[in-house]
Amino acid sequence: QVLLVESGGGLVQAGGSLRLSCAASRVIFTLNIMGWYRQAPGEQRELVAQVQRDGTTNYADSVKGRFTISRDNAKNTVYLQMNRLKPEDTAVYYCNAVYLGKTDWGQGTQVTVSS
Repeated sequence: QVLLVESGGGLVQAGGSLRLSCAASRVIFTLNIMGWYRQAPGEQRELVAQVQRDGTTNYADSVKGRFTISRDNAKNTVYLQMNRLKPEDTAVYYCNAVYLGKTDWGQGTQVTVSS
């Protein structure tokens, strides 16, 4: 099992920025995919961004051009830089790791964007 701990959430005004961090309990270069998902109240969890082991990234259309996912293998940490935040970005953000057919999740961090 990979333990994932998210941090960096909080309250920000629309147009502002936040950087989320996801610290993993094992070397992340062995993990096939690491990603960020979010879940707003009453909504299903949705993909925000993913980064594969080879560095390939994938983004939801709603965040393209505003969010950037990156991974620091030396620190076993994945980041989500969120710029030009909108009220509709308000959600609990979860980090996940996919490897060897398994998927592990962090506990989530709340992001609230006020208008």
